[in-house]
Amino acid sequence: MGEVKSVLWILLFLLGLAGVLLPVAYLYHASKLPQLDSEYDVEKLLKNSIEGERMSLVVGLMVKPDRPITFTRPDFARLPKDLVALYITQMGCPTYFQTPREDGVAWAWRLLVGATVNARPGGDGRCERLLAARIAMKLGVNESLPLAVAINKIHASLQKDQLIAYDLAITSFERGVVGVEDVAYKLFGKELDRLQLAELAELQLALPPHNYYRALKTCQNAAIIKQNRDYMLTQLVELDLLTDEKARNAIAQPVSCMLRR
Repeated sequence: MGEVKSVLWILLFLLGLAGVLLPVAYLYHASKLPQLDSEYDVEKLLKNSIEGERMSLVVGLMVKPDRPITFTRPDFARLPKDLVALYITQMGCPTYFQTPREDGVAWAWRLLVGATVNARPGGDGRCERLLAARIAMKLGVNESLPLAVAINKIHASLQKDQLIAYDLAITSFERGVVGVEDVAYKLFGKELDRLQLAELAELQLALPPHNYYRALKTCQNAAIIKQNRDYMLTQLVELDLLTDEKARNAIAQPVSCMLRR
């Protein structure tokens, strides 16, 4: 009995110590980060970073770039819904918009185990964390504990749909080509809202987790591109995120890069 009491006292002591040290560590790392307390803060930092990257590319060019260098606030309402469905499915969270935002103890536990033992608990909160982490890393935050603090702040500043919109607006493909608007123009020669379903599925292959941008740009392995594109469309049908008729019509289309040859 005495040994059990000793173990309990040790556990209580450790819990109390953690209750003091964790808030102190959080506040310390938060003080080292740029201000991330609102969407405005996040947008401003991303704007400075991305516009600086684009400006460094066009400085000295005699020819005016074909895309604006300005970074505008990401707007979820402007994203093609089929692209969003493809994106959340390929992230492994097809029910992302059918589940409530993760908060409270579950969210705190996710951040803690992610920062300390690099574990990834299941659930759609996993994708919320992933999206916030990508935004934080775009701002140059990479170390484990500061990243956990930045993830928490960004998650608190952005709703679930905004996390998607910001992530799709900041993904880098090559120097100066940032976000789905840029990559749509680069790969297909037209604006994102003019892409057909088959093209949106090919665009998804340029995004994480596939990252086929180079292959799509050079039309390398067109047969594999079509195979993967068609499989993703079939997945959407199986998940009731796309009608069978729309999928069949898209699958019947050739790979876009083959038409440009």
